[in-house]
Amino acid sequence: MQKFPLVSHTSLNDKIAWRKNSAVTVGQFLADVAALANQLPASRHVLNVCRDRYHFAVGFAAALVSNKVSLLPPTHTVEMVQRLQAFATDVFCLHDNQDCDIALPKLLYPLSLAKQTTAEEIPLIDAQQVAAIVFTSGSTGTPLPHIKSWGSLVHNVQAQAESLCLKPDITYTFVGTIPPQHMYGFESTVLLPLQSSNALHSGQPFYPEDITGALNQTNGERILVSTPLHLRLLLDAEVSLPEIALVLSATAPLSEALAHKTEACVHAPLIEIYGSTETGQIATRRTTQTDEWRLMPNVRLKTVADRLWAEGGHVEIPAALNDVIVPTADDRFLLQGRMQDIINIAGKRNSLASLNHHLTSIDGVVDGAFFMPDELSQDHVTRLSACVVAPTLTAAHILDELRKRIDPVFLPRPLLFAQSLPRNSTGKLPRQALQIFISELTR
Repeated sequence: MQKFPLVSHTSLNDKIAWRKNSAVTVGQFLADVAALANQLPASRHVLNVCRDRYHFAVGFAAALVSNKVSLLPPTHTVEMVQRLQAFATDVFCLHDNQDCDIALPKLLYPLSLAKQTTAEEIPLIDAQQVAAIVFTSGSTGTPLPHIKSWGSLVHNVQAQAESLCLKPDITYTFVGTIPPQHMYGFESTVLLPLQSSNALHSGQPFYPEDITGALNQTNGERILVSTPLHLRLLLDAEVSLPEIALVLSATAPLSEALAHKTEACVHAPLIEIYGSTETGQIATRRTTQTDEWRLMPNVRLKTVADRLWAEGGHVEIPAALNDVIVPTADDRFLLQGRMQDIINIAGKRNSLASLNHHLTSIDGVVDGAFFMPDELSQDHVTRLSACVVAPTLTAAHILDELRKRIDPVFLPRPLLFAQSLPRNSTGKLPRQALQIFISELTR
């Protein structure tokens, strides 16, 4: 029976986290894990909604050593929580917010945990043990579960550490702007530092000043784990940043212009990560140097019935990819947008991702997105619309710039201005949220 340690650190005195300007050792972390494990209910399924990333990590680890399963849904809406409870009737909610209103049996993260100062040994976990169940929304809206074993999660972030060329003799601290409950945040800000002998920062900063503050609360080599939205806001604020070793970006396509601007401002490489809830992360690229994505070690792509599937490596169950992908070599490919984003107007094809890229590449556009309606217009022609955040520009200027970049059939009718777009905490813009937003703007 193969087992993997809960953390890969070799010394209990190693730093594993930063909270409130103070370092937390591996020994203290393990003591907190053991103490919380003793307080968890008998139920097997845990919905961990802790906002503090350290609390989340302790909660996940406590569930793991207690042979409990962490449930990671895409949202915590009332409907989603109800569906989770139907899926796992014994689920309880671990939280660290006094105002938590999730309608489940709840356990508040204790303010004081470990009686002993440190633990004495690092627990070993069976590689086949179910560590988490992550959910994606199917076409009917019903959350679809995807089981993640402890072994697959460990292999996943070990492959990520290799792809990122993390140096074993350097201690990195990961500062994340995305929630730890999100698959990208879970992998890159919790599991990766725990399984690469590095440290995580407990915060979840959003605004530029908060991101700068979080970075300054750590020392050593810093890795900023973020999204295009957060990076754009950070760079536009022109705040003074401490030294950063590496920037990671995911959850939405990153424009080449923003990638170059980020690297120029932070004086460090920026690496994009590609993956999905089903597969976990499977590829990376340095956007300023290449359009090609490179698969992580031992991951392969295969074609089945005109659809590309990912398999091998940490991908335990082959999974179909929902993107338009063009393989260029055995371990490389080009990404051309999501299948559902491909649009055809008057016999001409394009993708919403490409159109959004052209829109947000216009100088002065802070944010923007095209929208494809479900129904045809009164003249039976598909009419794209677009929302844009561009306080210094006019509609005429934006449309003139778009004419230089895209076919006129894809020009938005109408082009709507807004102060901000309804993006979620990971920077994504759900189609339904954008649809409602556009409906309100056009009333």
